[in-house]
Amino acid sequence: MNNAKRLVGTLVLLAAFGGALFFALRSNEEHKQIAQEQAAIASAEPLKGLIAVDVEAFFKDERVAKVLGGAKLPVQVARVGSRDMAAKIGAADQPDFFIASGVVAANMIADAARKAGKTATQTSPFHTPLVVASWEPVAKILAANGMAKAQAPKVYSLDMEKLTQAMLAKQRWRDLKGSGDYAVSRSVLVSTTDIRRSNSAAMYLALTSAALNGDVVADRTAAQKYATQLAELFKRQGFQENYVNGAFDDYLAIGMGKTPLTFIYEAQMVAQAQKGGVRPEMVLMYPQPTIVNKWVLVALNERGKQLAELLSTNKTLQAVALEQGFRTGDTAAFAEAAKTAGLAVDVKLNQVIDPPGFDLMFEMIDIVSREMNQ
Repeated sequence: MNNAKRLVGTLVLLAAFGGALFFALRSNEEHKQIAQEQAAIASAEPLKGLIAVDVEAFFKDERVAKVLGGAKLPVQVARVGSRDMAAKIGAADQPDFFIASGVVAANMIADAARKAGKTATQTSPFHTPLVVASWEPVAKILAANGMAKAQAPKVYSLDMEKLTQAMLAKQRWRDLKGSGDYAVSRSVLVSTTDIRRSNSAAMYLALTSAALNGDVVADRTAAQKYATQLAELFKRQGFQENYVNGAFDDYLAIGMGKTPLTFIYEAQMVAQAQKGGVRPEMVLMYPQPTIVNKWVLVALNERGKQLAELLSTNKTLQAVALEQGFRTGDTAAFAEAAKTAGLAVDVKLNQVIDPPGFDLMFEMIDIVSREMNQ
Protein backbone atom coordinates (compact mmCIF):
# COMPACT_ATOMS: atom_id res chain seq x y z
CA MET A 1 0.00 0.00 0.00
CA ASN A 2 2.83 2.36 0.91
CA ASN A 3 4.56 1.49 -2.38
CA ALA A 4 1.37 2.34 -4.28
CA LYS A 5 1.16 5.68 -2.50
CA ARG A 6 4.77 6.44 -3.27
CA LEU A 7 4.19 5.57 -6.93
CA VAL A 8 1.18 7.82 -7.12
CA GLY A 9 3.12 10.62 -5.43
CA THR A 10 6.00 10.19 -7.83
CA LEU A 11 3.68 10.30 -10.82
CA VAL A 12 2.04 13.47 -9.48
CA LEU A 13 5.43 15.10 -9.01
CA LEU A 14 6.52 14.09 -12.50
CA ALA A 15 3.29 15.44 -13.95
CA ALA A 16 3.71 18.70 -12.07
CA PHE A 17 7.33 18.97 -13.12
CA GLY A 18 6.42 18.19 -16.71
CA GLY A 19 3.68 20.82 -16.66
CA ALA A 20 5.99 23.39 -15.16
CA LEU A 21 8.63 22.54 -17.73
CA PHE A 22 6.09 22.82 -20.53
CA PHE A 23 4.89 26.26 -19.38
CA ALA A 24 8.46 27.42 -18.79
CA LEU A 25 9.47 26.37 -22.30
CA ARG A 26 6.34 27.96 -23.78
CA SER A 27 6.97 31.15 -21.81
CA ASN A 28 10.57 31.24 -23.00
CA GLU A 29 9.40 30.69 -26.57
CA GLU A 30 6.86 33.51 -26.26
CA HIS A 31 9.48 35.85 -24.81
CA LYS A 32 11.84 34.86 -27.60
CA GLN A 33 9.16 35.57 -30.22
CA ILE A 34 8.31 38.94 -28.67
CA ALA A 35 12.00 39.84 -28.56
CA GLN A 36 12.37 38.87 -32.22
CA GLU A 37 9.33 40.96 -33.18
CA GLN A 38 10.65 43.94 -31.23
CA ALA A 39 14.06 43.56 -32.83
CA ALA A 40 12.45 43.42 -36.27
CA ILE A 41 10.44 46.55 -35.52
CA ALA A 42 13.49 48.35 -34.16
CA SER A 43 15.52 47.40 -37.22
CA ALA A 44 12.85 48.63 -39.68
CA GLU A 45 14.00 51.73 -41.47
CA PRO A 46 11.72 54.63 -40.50
CA LEU A 47 9.68 56.20 -43.25
CA LYS A 48 10.40 59.91 -43.50
CA GLY A 49 7.42 62.14 -44.14
CA LEU A 50 6.46 65.78 -44.40
CA ILE A 51 3.00 66.40 -42.98
CA ALA A 52 0.47 69.19 -42.59
CA VAL A 53 0.03 70.60 -39.11
CA ASP A 54 -3.51 69.21 -38.90
CA VAL A 55 -2.33 65.58 -38.70
CA GLU A 56 0.64 66.14 -36.39
CA ALA A 57 -1.31 65.11 -33.28
CA PHE A 58 -2.41 61.91 -35.03
CA PHE A 59 1.17 60.75 -35.58
CA LYS A 60 2.12 61.67 -32.01
CA ASP A 61 -0.52 59.32 -30.62
CA GLU A 62 1.09 56.28 -28.93
CA ARG A 63 -1.48 53.92 -30.42
CA VAL A 64 -0.59 55.09 -33.91
CA ALA A 65 3.13 54.62 -33.26
CA LYS A 66 2.48 51.10 -31.95
CA VAL A 67 0.44 50.04 -34.99
CA LEU A 68 2.91 51.51 -37.46
CA GLY A 69 5.82 49.92 -35.62
CA GLY A 70 4.10 46.55 -35.57
CA ALA A 71 3.59 46.79 -39.33
CA LYS A 72 7.31 47.62 -39.71
CA LEU A 73 6.33 51.06 -40.99
CA PRO A 74 7.60 53.38 -38.23
CA VAL A 75 7.62 57.01 -39.32
CA GLN A 76 9.67 60.12 -38.70
CA VAL A 77 7.59 63.17 -39.60
CA ALA A 78 8.21 66.89 -39.79
CA ARG A 79 5.59 69.62 -40.11
CA VAL A 80 5.69 71.69 -43.29
CA GLY A 81 3.20 74.01 -44.98
CA SER A 82 1.28 72.04 -47.61
CA ARG A 83 2.07 74.49 -50.39
CA ASP A 84 5.80 74.27 -49.59
CA MET A 85 5.94 70.49 -50.00
CA ALA A 86 6.31 70.27 -53.77
CA ALA A 87 9.66 72.04 -53.57
CA LYS A 88 11.05 69.01 -51.72
CA ILE A 89 10.69 66.75 -54.76
CA GLY A 90 14.18 65.94 -56.01
CA ALA A 91 15.90 67.49 -52.99
CA ALA A 92 18.69 65.66 -51.17
CA ASP A 93 16.39 65.18 -48.18
CA GLN A 94 13.34 64.14 -50.22
CA PRO A 95 10.92 62.23 -47.96
CA ASP A 96 9.21 58.91 -48.61
CA PHE A 97 5.77 60.45 -48.36
CA PHE A 98 3.85 63.68 -47.89
CA ILE A 99 0.52 64.27 -46.22
CA ALA A 100 -0.81 67.50 -47.68
CA SER A 101 -3.89 69.38 -46.57
CA GLY A 102 -6.09 69.63 -49.64
CA VAL A 103 -6.12 68.20 -53.13
CA VAL A 104 -4.69 71.40 -54.61
CA ALA A 105 -1.42 71.04 -52.71
CA ALA A 106 -1.39 67.26 -53.27
CA ASN A 107 -1.78 67.74 -57.02
CA MET A 108 1.06 70.24 -56.95
CA ILE A 109 3.31 67.61 -55.32
CA ALA A 110 2.25 64.95 -57.82
CA ASP A 111 2.88 67.33 -60.72
CA ALA A 112 6.38 68.14 -59.42
CA ALA A 113 7.06 64.40 -59.07
CA ARG A 114 5.92 63.75 -62.63
CA LYS A 115 8.17 66.48 -63.99
CA ALA A 116 11.08 64.96 -62.03
CA GLY A 117 10.40 61.53 -63.54
CA LYS A 118 9.19 60.04 -60.27
CA THR A 119 6.12 57.93 -59.60
CA ALA A 120 3.68 59.32 -57.06
CA THR A 121 0.43 57.79 -55.83
CA GLN A 122 -2.29 59.63 -53.93
CA THR A 123 -4.57 58.28 -51.19
CA SER A 124 -6.93 60.21 -48.93
CA PRO A 125 -7.44 58.41 -45.59
CA PHE A 126 -9.13 61.33 -43.79
CA HIS A 127 -11.34 64.28 -44.72
CA THR A 128 -13.48 67.00 -43.16
CA PRO A 129 -15.76 69.76 -44.45
CA LEU A 130 -14.93 73.44 -44.11
CA VAL A 131 -17.35 75.11 -41.68
CA VAL A 132 -17.86 78.39 -39.89
CA ALA A 133 -17.64 78.25 -36.12
CA SER A 134 -19.98 80.82 -34.60
CA TRP A 135 -22.23 81.65 -31.68
CA GLU A 136 -25.98 81.32 -31.20
CA PRO A 137 -26.69 85.10 -31.01
CA VAL A 138 -24.68 85.72 -34.21
CA ALA A 139 -26.29 82.81 -36.05
CA LYS A 140 -29.75 84.11 -35.16
CA ILE A 141 -28.90 87.55 -36.57
CA LEU A 142 -27.74 86.00 -39.84
CA ALA A 143 -30.91 83.88 -39.95
CA ALA A 144 -33.08 86.97 -39.40
CA ASN A 145 -31.38 88.56 -42.43
CA GLY A 146 -31.78 85.58 -44.74
CA MET A 147 -28.10 84.60 -44.67
CA ALA A 148 -28.50 81.50 -42.51
CA LYS A 149 -31.07 78.90 -41.57
CA ALA A 150 -31.36 76.66 -38.54
CA GLN A 151 -31.12 72.99 -39.58
CA ALA A 152 -31.06 71.43 -36.11
CA PRO A 153 -30.15 72.60 -32.60
CA LYS A 154 -26.66 74.15 -32.83
CA VAL A 155 -26.45 73.48 -36.59
CA TYR A 156 -27.06 76.13 -39.26
CA SER A 157 -26.73 76.30 -43.02
CA LEU A 158 -25.00 79.42 -44.35
CA ASP A 159 -25.97 81.05 -47.64
CA MET A 160 -22.54 81.87 -49.05
CA GLU A 161 -23.85 84.05 -51.87
CA LYS A 162 -25.85 86.34 -49.58
CA LEU A 163 -23.12 86.44 -46.93
CA THR A 164 -20.40 87.25 -49.46
CA GLN A 165 -22.47 90.06 -50.94
CA ALA A 166 -23.10 91.48 -47.47
CA MET A 167 -19.38 91.40 -46.67
CA LEU A 168 -18.41 93.08 -49.94
CA ALA A 169 -21.08 95.74 -49.26
CA LYS A 170 -19.27 96.42 -45.96
CA GLN A 171 -22.36 95.88 -43.87
CA ARG A 172 -21.89 96.22 -40.12
CA TRP A 173 -23.45 94.02 -37.50
CA ARG A 174 -25.34 96.90 -35.87
CA ASP A 175 -27.06 97.68 -39.18
CA LEU A 176 -28.53 94.21 -39.58
CA LYS A 177 -32.12 93.42 -38.62
CA GLY A 178 -32.41 91.90 -35.16
CA SER A 179 -28.84 92.76 -34.15
CA GLY A 180 -29.76 93.63 -30.57
CA ASP A 181 -27.61 90.88 -29.04
CA TYR A 182 -24.59 91.86 -31.14
CA ALA A 183 -25.16 95.46 -32.20
CA VAL A 184 -21.47 96.27 -32.67
CA SER A 185 -19.87 98.60 -35.18
CA ARG A 186 -17.46 96.09 -36.71
CA SER A 187 -17.99 94.86 -40.25
CA VAL A 188 -19.55 91.53 -41.04
CA LEU A 189 -16.53 89.37 -41.90
CA VAL A 190 -15.46 85.77 -41.58
CA SER A 191 -12.09 85.38 -39.85
CA THR A 192 -9.67 83.23 -41.83
CA THR A 193 -6.03 82.28 -41.76
CA ASP A 194 -3.39 83.97 -43.93
CA ILE A 195 -4.00 82.95 -47.53
CA ARG A 196 -0.28 83.27 -48.25
CA ARG A 197 0.39 80.33 -45.94
CA SER A 198 -2.78 78.40 -45.20
CA ASN A 199 -4.91 75.91 -47.11
CA SER A 200 -8.12 76.74 -45.24
CA ALA A 201 -7.93 80.38 -46.36
CA ALA A 202 -7.48 79.20 -49.95
CA MET A 203 -10.65 77.12 -49.59
CA TYR A 204 -12.47 80.21 -48.30
CA LEU A 205 -11.40 82.00 -51.47
CA ALA A 206 -12.66 79.05 -53.52
CA LEU A 207 -16.07 79.17 -51.80
CA THR A 208 -16.56 82.94 -51.96
CA SER A 209 -15.49 83.05 -55.62
CA ALA A 210 -17.98 80.27 -56.42
CA ALA A 211 -20.65 82.28 -54.59
CA LEU A 212 -20.01 85.31 -56.82
CA ASN A 213 -19.63 83.24 -59.99
CA GLY A 214 -22.67 81.05 -59.39
CA ASP A 215 -20.48 77.95 -59.78
CA VAL A 216 -16.87 76.84 -59.37
CA VAL A 217 -14.56 79.27 -61.14
CA ALA A 218 -13.32 77.52 -64.26
CA ASP A 219 -11.72 80.17 -66.46
CA ARG A 220 -8.87 82.61 -66.05
CA THR A 221 -10.88 85.78 -66.69
CA ALA A 222 -13.35 84.93 -63.90
CA ALA A 223 -10.52 83.84 -61.59
CA GLN A 224 -8.73 87.17 -61.97
CA LYS A 225 -11.93 89.19 -61.61
CA TYR A 226 -13.18 87.54 -58.44
CA ALA A 227 -9.80 87.23 -56.76
CA THR A 228 -9.30 90.98 -57.17
CA GLN A 229 -12.77 91.66 -55.72
CA LEU A 230 -12.38 89.28 -52.81
CA ALA A 231 -8.91 90.41 -51.78
CA GLU A 232 -10.47 93.11 -49.59
CA LEU A 233 -12.22 90.47 -47.46
CA PHE A 234 -8.77 89.26 -46.46
CA LYS A 235 -7.18 92.71 -46.13
CA ARG A 236 -9.95 94.06 -43.88
CA GLN A 237 -9.49 91.27 -41.35
CA GLY A 238 -6.20 92.67 -40.06
CA PHE A 239 -3.75 90.21 -38.56
CA GLN A 240 -4.31 86.59 -39.56
CA GLU A 241 -2.85 83.41 -38.13
CA ASN A 242 -0.67 81.25 -40.36
CA TYR A 243 -2.43 78.04 -39.38
CA VAL A 244 -6.07 77.17 -38.79
CA ASN A 245 -5.22 75.96 -35.26
CA GLY A 246 -4.32 79.53 -34.28
CA ALA A 247 -7.59 80.93 -35.64
CA PHE A 248 -9.57 78.28 -33.77
CA ASP A 249 -7.67 79.02 -30.55
CA ASP A 250 -8.81 82.66 -30.81
CA TYR A 251 -12.38 81.50 -31.25
CA LEU A 252 -12.15 79.31 -28.15
CA ALA A 253 -10.23 81.68 -25.90
CA ILE A 254 -11.42 85.17 -26.83
CA GLY A 255 -14.92 84.46 -28.02
CA MET A 256 -17.63 86.28 -29.91
CA GLY A 257 -16.19 89.76 -29.41
CA LYS A 258 -13.16 89.01 -31.60
CA THR A 259 -14.32 86.11 -33.74
CA PRO A 260 -18.08 86.08 -34.38
CA LEU A 261 -17.49 83.97 -37.51
CA THR A 262 -14.39 81.79 -37.91
CA PHE A 263 -13.57 79.62 -40.91
CA ILE A 264 -12.27 76.26 -39.66
CA TYR A 265 -12.25 72.53 -40.31
CA GLU A 266 -15.19 70.67 -38.80
CA ALA A 267 -12.65 68.22 -37.37
CA GLN A 268 -11.37 70.91 -35.00
CA MET A 269 -14.78 71.38 -33.39
CA VAL A 270 -15.39 67.64 -33.16
CA ALA A 271 -12.00 67.08 -31.52
CA GLN A 272 -12.73 69.92 -29.09
CA ALA A 273 -16.07 68.35 -28.24
CA GLN A 274 -14.33 65.03 -27.57
CA LYS A 275 -12.38 66.86 -24.86
CA GLY A 276 -15.53 68.43 -23.45
CA GLY A 277 -14.48 71.92 -24.50
CA VAL A 278 -17.52 73.14 -26.46
CA ARG A 279 -19.64 75.77 -24.71
CA PRO A 280 -23.47 75.75 -25.01
CA GLU A 281 -23.58 78.93 -27.12
CA MET A 282 -21.16 77.62 -29.75
CA VAL A 283 -22.68 76.54 -33.07
CA LEU A 284 -21.52 75.10 -36.37
CA MET A 285 -22.55 76.77 -39.61
CA TYR A 286 -22.21 74.79 -42.84
CA PRO A 287 -21.62 76.90 -45.95
CA GLN A 288 -24.01 76.06 -48.77
CA PRO A 289 -22.23 74.77 -50.70
CA THR A 290 -19.09 73.82 -48.81
CA ILE A 291 -15.81 72.15 -49.71
CA VAL A 292 -14.59 68.89 -48.20
CA ASN A 293 -10.93 69.13 -47.36
CA LYS A 294 -8.96 65.93 -47.88
CA TRP A 295 -5.67 65.04 -46.24
CA VAL A 296 -3.86 63.38 -49.11
CA LEU A 297 -0.94 61.00 -48.63
CA VAL A 298 1.36 61.27 -51.63
CA ALA A 299 3.64 58.21 -51.64
CA LEU A 300 6.91 58.16 -53.56
CA ASN A 301 7.78 54.49 -52.99
CA GLU A 302 6.27 51.11 -52.17
CA ARG A 303 6.52 51.46 -48.37
CA GLY A 304 4.80 54.82 -48.61
CA LYS A 305 1.95 53.11 -50.47
CA GLN A 306 1.80 50.46 -47.73
CA LEU A 307 1.49 53.24 -45.14
CA ALA A 308 -1.37 54.78 -47.10
CA GLU A 309 -3.17 51.43 -47.22
CA LEU A 310 -2.70 50.94 -43.47
CA LEU A 311 -4.05 54.39 -42.63
CA SER A 312 -7.13 53.73 -44.76
CA THR A 313 -7.96 50.24 -43.45
CA ASN A 314 -6.58 49.64 -39.96
CA LYS A 315 -9.36 49.81 -37.36
CA THR A 316 -7.19 51.24 -34.60
CA LEU A 317 -5.82 53.99 -36.83
CA GLN A 318 -9.29 54.82 -38.10
CA ALA A 319 -10.58 54.98 -34.51
CA VAL A 320 -7.84 57.43 -33.53
CA ALA A 321 -8.69 59.54 -36.58
CA LEU A 322 -12.34 59.64 -35.51
CA GLU A 323 -11.32 60.66 -31.99
CA GLN A 324 -9.43 63.58 -33.49
CA GLY A 325 -12.49 64.72 -35.40
CA PHE A 326 -11.67 63.47 -38.89
CA ARG A 327 -14.19 61.77 -41.12
CA THR A 328 -13.16 58.44 -42.62
CA GLY A 329 -14.93 56.17 -45.07
CA ASP A 330 -17.33 55.07 -42.32
CA THR A 331 -20.03 57.76 -42.11
CA ALA A 332 -21.99 55.91 -39.43
CA ALA A 333 -18.90 55.67 -37.20
CA PHE A 334 -18.31 59.42 -37.58
CA ALA A 335 -21.92 60.21 -36.72
CA GLU A 336 -21.67 58.04 -33.61
CA ALA A 337 -18.38 59.67 -32.58
CA ALA A 338 -19.88 63.15 -32.88
CA LYS A 339 -23.01 62.08 -31.00
CA THR A 340 -20.94 60.56 -28.21
CA ALA A 341 -19.01 63.82 -27.95
CA GLY A 342 -22.31 65.70 -27.63
CA LEU A 343 -21.81 67.73 -30.83
CA ALA A 344 -24.52 68.20 -33.46
CA VAL A 345 -23.13 67.98 -37.01
CA ASP A 346 -24.43 67.81 -40.57
CA VAL A 347 -23.67 64.19 -41.39
CA LYS A 348 -25.00 64.06 -44.97
CA LEU A 349 -23.33 67.14 -46.55
CA ASN A 350 -25.69 67.35 -49.50
CA GLN A 351 -24.10 70.47 -51.06
CA VAL A 352 -20.39 70.06 -51.75
CA ILE A 353 -18.22 71.51 -54.52
CA ASP A 354 -14.58 71.13 -55.49
CA PRO A 355 -12.09 73.99 -55.55
CA PRO A 356 -10.89 75.26 -58.94
CA GLY A 357 -8.07 73.41 -60.66
CA PHE A 358 -4.74 74.08 -59.01
CA ASP A 359 -3.40 76.35 -61.77
CA LEU A 360 -6.40 78.67 -61.44
CA MET A 361 -6.45 78.32 -57.67
CA PHE A 362 -2.84 79.37 -57.33
CA GLU A 363 -3.31 82.29 -59.68
CA MET A 364 -6.18 83.49 -57.49
CA ILE A 365 -4.06 83.04 -54.36
CA ASP A 366 -1.23 85.01 -55.99
CA ILE A 367 -3.59 87.87 -56.86
CA VAL A 368 -4.94 88.10 -53.30
CA SER A 369 -1.42 87.82 -51.88
CA ARG A 370 -0.16 90.69 -54.05
CA GLU A 371 -3.11 92.83 -53.00
CA MET A 372 -2.39 92.11 -49.34
CA ASN A 373 1.27 93.04 -49.75
CA GLN A 374 0.44 96.49 -51.16
